[in-house]
Amino acid sequence: MRLALPSPRRILILTAIVLGAVAALPALGLAVHSLGHPPTPLMLWRMARGEAVTRTWTPLAEFDRSLIVTVVASEDNGFCGHAGVDWAELLDVIDDERGPRRGGSTLTMQVTKNLFLWNGRSYVRKALEIPLAMLVDLVWSKEKILEIYLNVAEWGPTGEFGAEAGARRAFGHGAGRLAPREAALLVAMLPNPHTRDAKKPSARVARVASIIQRRAARSPELADCISPSTK
Repeated sequence: MRLALPSPRRILILTAIVLGAVAALPALGLAVHSLGHPPTPLMLWRMARGEAVTRTWTPLAEFDRSLIVTVVASEDNGFCGHAGVDWAELLDVIDDERGPRRGGSTLTMQVTKNLFLWNGRSYVRKALEIPLAMLVDLVWSKEKILEIYLNVAEWGPTGEFGAEAGARRAFGHGAGRLAPREAALLVAMLPNPHTRDAKKPSARVARVASIIQRRAARSPELADCISPSTK
């Protein structure tokens, strides 16, 4: 029995429907996150496995200014100048003969990954991150992007998401009154909050925090695009 192949017209229609649905997903995600603060895929995955998730959404203006400067200086020192993608840094990663060992991700790309994609390093995910990050930068202000980052990044080993939850776990107080050293210790956790602990920093984490703290102290202007109404 022969199966009838779909006509070229039907194939084109189906292709258009699939591409339209794929294109609509980021727009829908941006709309949802513009109106509210839903959990990220990683949070949902933890919930589905019965694991704890702790997050207290905090407006950007309530974060200590030292944390804002430290995050920008450490994670994306071109944040105020690029349109979602730091092409110079990204090309350095692509040209690395040993493969994508470094992420080359801006804060905007990290927000994109946290909201719409998955963990792990691969050229496939990076190829998806780039246009999505450019769209995010086009739609959202720098303040909005940074606020989301500070509230969705994983910041603790037991389901702490966002700087507020991370600071309370590590220091016993919120992210609205952080000393520069505390901000640096928190940021030093970001590559892997399951092995790096601001509460009980190893010698290596303490050294990394010192480097981050000096970098932030030397370059407060890197966060000048963030409204001075923040602390």
